[in-house]
Amino acid sequence: MGNSLISCLKGNCFDDTLPLDPTRLSRPGPHGFAQAAGAALAQSLGSHGVTHGGVAVLAYDLLSFESSYQVPEELSKHVVSSKWTQLIWYKKLLEAWKEAKPTPRTPEEAAALVVRALTSNQKSDVEGLLAYYGLPIPSTLETASATTWNEGVQVELITLPVDARDVVDGDGITAYVDTADPKESANVPASVHEATISRTKARSQRNYTEADQLKRSISDAGYGFKSVTNGEEILAKKCRIRLRGIDAPESEMEYGKEAREELAKLVIGKCLRIQVYGLDRYGRHVADVYCDGIFVQEEMLKRGLAWHYVAYDKRADFKRWQKEARVAGRGLWASPKPEKPWDWRKRNTGWREGSGVAIEVSS
Repeated sequence: MGNSLISCLKGNCFDDTLPLDPTRLSRPGPHGFAQAAGAALAQSLGSHGVTHGGVAVLAYDLLSFESSYQVPEELSKHVVSSKWTQLIWYKKLLEAWKEAKPTPRTPEEAAALVVRALTSNQKSDVEGLLAYYGLPIPSTLETASATTWNEGVQVELITLPVDARDVVDGDGITAYVDTADPKESANVPASVHEATISRTKARSQRNYTEADQLKRSISDAGYGFKSVTNGEEILAKKCRIRLRGIDAPESEMEYGKEAREELAKLVIGKCLRIQVYGLDRYGRHVADVYCDGIFVQEEMLKRGLAWHYVAYDKRADFKRWQKEARVAGRGLWASPKPEKPWDWRKRNTGWREGSGVAIEVSS
């Protein structure tokens, strides 16, 4: 990893107030990485001590996570979210630490980084993570952890990482939300839980015909399975997402393929923050989509791979972003007379509805 963590682990962000807990630094990991890193850290500290044991241990755990893609086993005693969600946290924390200039040197700085990186997570989990590392809970945590919702937003979803097959076209995504999330777990029908248990049993008995039938029934109920790094599967709520306020070229149109590929570049491998305004007549969630601090609709408009769907969304920013791309001749605006997707659909009356159809939720 970068020099920032290595520098911290060598003692450059430490002094002598609290000792490191040696049991936290000898935890074995895959390929012996964690044990070796712990021994190197203990040796490098020498008599210098640390500013706060939690800062050092957080740095160590992030260094270990980059190599092993595992999170501390003990963390689950402090938080309620699933192990898979914890993996997402550590990915965000690792990215935030790499980008921090300077890197955290005090408990307060480390706590602030955690809060910023996990701003969309529930307050109890952020507090649990801070407590696990012995870091102070900022007085602004309530505000910092609250997500700002645009007017008209009904619900916010935090998704599992997006796969390539989840990107339908330039304005449509199939997203999955972990049912272990406390906001989702209470809503899972009993029939889905029962089918999931039966499917696991059928697979263990190698009765794959029955397992496939149960999987189809689970899918029909709006749920699916997502694989995690150890080959196991987790049950997730399936949500069809229609990006609000934009209309990308259909797959059969000029720039349709490019629009889908550009959306895929933005979201594949990322966890999405989705603000839902409502459902359209096709049962899709009409939503604003964010990932890694990027507003996805903004990027699609600026890159010239979507139209502002002005009939259903009057936001001035969308009009400005489209004009910026048109003036620069980006994407579809390189064509002298690009066809509007809604006009193309009217012309092609035999074209079957996909995810690029007119939405019914107005601003």
